[in-house]
Amino acid sequence: MPKLSTRLRALLLFYVLLVTLFVLAKPCFVFAQDKTVCGEVSLSDLLQAVWHGLPLDLATAGYATAPLWLLLGASLWVRIPFQRSLHRIYCALLAAALALIFVGDSCLYGFWGIKLDGTVWNYLSQPQGALSSVSMGYAMGCTLATVAAGAAIYALLQGLVPARFEASQRRGAMTGLWLLLGGLLFLGIRGGVGKSTANVGMVYWTDRPFLNHTAVNPAFSLLASLQKTKQFEDEANFYDEAERARRFALLHYRTESLAPDTLLTTQRPNVLLILMEGCGASFVHAVNPEADPAVTPHLNRLAEEGVVFTQCYANSFRTDRGTLCTLSGFPALPDVSVMKLPGKCGRLPSIAASLRRAGYATEFLYGGDINFTNTNGYLLSTGYERTYGETSFPASVRRTHDWGVTDRIAFDSLYARIVRYPTSQPWHLGFLTLASHEPWKVPYDRLAGDERANAMAYLDDCIGRFVERLRQTPLWDNTLVVILPDHGIPYRDITNDADERKSHIPLIWTGGAVRQARKIDLLCNQTDLAATLLGQLGLPHDDFRFSRDILSQNYTHPSAVHAWSEGIYWKDASGISVVNLLTRPVSTFRESPKPSQQRVNAAKVFLQTAYDALGAL
Repeated sequence: MPKLSTRLRALLLFYVLLVTLFVLAKPCFVFAQDKTVCGEVSLSDLLQAVWHGLPLDLATAGYATAPLWLLLGASLWVRIPFQRSLHRIYCALLAAALALIFVGDSCLYGFWGIKLDGTVWNYLSQPQGALSSVSMGYAMGCTLATVAAGAAIYALLQGLVPARFEASQRRGAMTGLWLLLGGLLFLGIRGGVGKSTANVGMVYWTDRPFLNHTAVNPAFSLLASLQKTKQFEDEANFYDEAERARRFALLHYRTESLAPDTLLTTQRPNVLLILMEGCGASFVHAVNPEADPAVTPHLNRLAEEGVVFTQCYANSFRTDRGTLCTLSGFPALPDVSVMKLPGKCGRLPSIAASLRRAGYATEFLYGGDINFTNTNGYLLSTGYERTYGETSFPASVRRTHDWGVTDRIAFDSLYARIVRYPTSQPWHLGFLTLASHEPWKVPYDRLAGDERANAMAYLDDCIGRFVERLRQTPLWDNTLVVILPDHGIPYRDITNDADERKSHIPLIWTGGAVRQARKIDLLCNQTDLAATLLGQLGLPHDDFRFSRDILSQNYTHPSAVHAWSEGIYWKDASGISVVNLLTRPVSTFRESPKPSQQRVNAAKVFLQTAYDALGAL
């Protein structure tokens, strides 16, 4: 009877072989691309792609090894008939799947420009559409490559099949080793012990999309997208296309800037964008008279000194969605986070990309796990040249908050980074705070009796200290600081997203580049920041389909929309209608001050148009 160590060794070799194959697939992927697609790829570039891609290779190998790990566990206790045959069949199926995925990814990338994901199923239903773009010779070559790769992979894998599977006589000890091995596999599948689980964006490390895509394991990309893939253009189909287009036009989502009101002293200021975690209008007296002015005195003062937009509303309820709404001007959807769809979010416009085209240097800083919800992948694929997360900080400060580096330390790092920028080039820096997030634990106790308000007061104190330091530097005169939250939070009697007070947020512009103090009471969304900011800089923003320059003379129909998992609301000068999306047909949660079918229709057509736009990306 073979020793268990032999079978354990076979399982470990199976895992190592898969990782090795995934690593070798990367230079093959690069070699398969035309120079016009990949550009110049140096040996250093390729080695970095291999290194950064290793976490996903380990995770994918873990997924592929897990069935054999289960088979090994069963064989410790019982004898299962035909196990060797089952093992060989699994190896054959896995070899065929990996060959199809890796060769298909290499062959299709030149046409798609993205890694293999769930959109491939759309083409399998109509293969003639996919084949019409390639020659018969190319299709035959890809087919032969797939067959050859599958045969080679199978030969390697089946060579590791144990000769026999019999119950172990040392079940207790061997089961312990088996469980330990399973724990290690799980750790690899999860992507480590951090807050983020393995995701495509965690291997992105550069602003060159092709190199990031080289690092991505296509089998992982395909698996990760399966649960998220749907025909988005088929969602929320309330109207036929002609009627949808007609109704959406009535919402006046115009993309151009027409003689916008001027807020700045220059069209090329440095732009610092601070996204505050959860700090909605419930805590900021400057935009909400019912808020306690003692919670955020610094934000209140900055609003009084600068430009404050008093009627701005968040588009969503989560950081991953609110960040994308702000930076890309793309609306939130009830049941999907666009940030988690690498093939989609990489095609979005963004403030960073627009500023970069105008000559700006671009960076993003976050004190937490920047791979969480594919944040890093989204940022690098939408215009940020460099991103910095928790691992960019000294190890001694990385756990100063439950979510990473506490805000006071992160703001100090932000300041140090800014004052080192050369003055020869304008810069844009995005910064996301984290301490004002549950569990609301902060090194601050001014409002200790109210943990949420105290967390916001700590954030406010950090912002106040930072702004005063920046004000003392020569950079201040040519810098615009934009401050707004990613979303609001439940507070006191505000418990859910159907209450628009939860999504009411402050939007404050400060800095030496602000011409004069202003209060702007126009109803708007955080998605409107992109067009409004770019309009002030005299930069085009036609690609921001859902972002409006609210300072433009053609902003004639102010409105705000907010979506969450259960519903969507539409708010305009006539009131608000909150639509329940869980009922069939959809109904309304609430309408105020009186029912309005026009507002309900606006919410429905906006939602349908947003889904269609996502499907078209």
